[in-house]
Amino acid sequence: MIEQIYNYFTIDIIYYWVNLGVLPFWLILIFFPTSNLCKYFVTSIFPFFILSSAYVFLLYKSYLSSYDFIGNFNLYIGINDISDLFSNKNFLMMFWVHFISINLFTGGWIVKDSQKFMINKFLLSIPLIITYLIGPLGLFIYWLIRIFYAKNISLYD
Repeated sequence: MIEQIYNYFTIDIIYYWVNLGVLPFWLILIFFPTSNLCKYFVTSIFPFFILSSAYVFLLYKSYLSSYDFIGNFNLYIGINDISDLFSNKNFLMMFWVHFISINLFTGGWIVKDSQKFMINKFLLSIPLIITYLIGPLGLFIYWLIRIFYAKNISLYD
């Protein structure tokens, strides 16, 4: 049975499951940011437990295929080395799960932080959608909106 699961979850299948799997979390963040469902299901550890499990499975698959983990440190050498790393599907998928996880965490933080300042949920949907698509830009747009609601600029809050 474990071998069947292992054979089913190819890199391509994991890619589809991760991309489709985070959509419900993002839809809840955007449309129901103040609901208990969002509080206990999306902004909790639950989605990161699932994404971490996918990441560990990818590490396991990479280990079994004799992936060169030491070569990952080449990404700090130069841009050409990064492009070489991204040519490997295992590394690309591990990066993608990492990217999806960080964006979802950021979206959850935006929702939690916006509740402190009672930011309008329709206005909040703009930086959340942008965070889903472009991560840091959505966080920056949220920060600009937050300035007006908090009525001060805080660089370390």
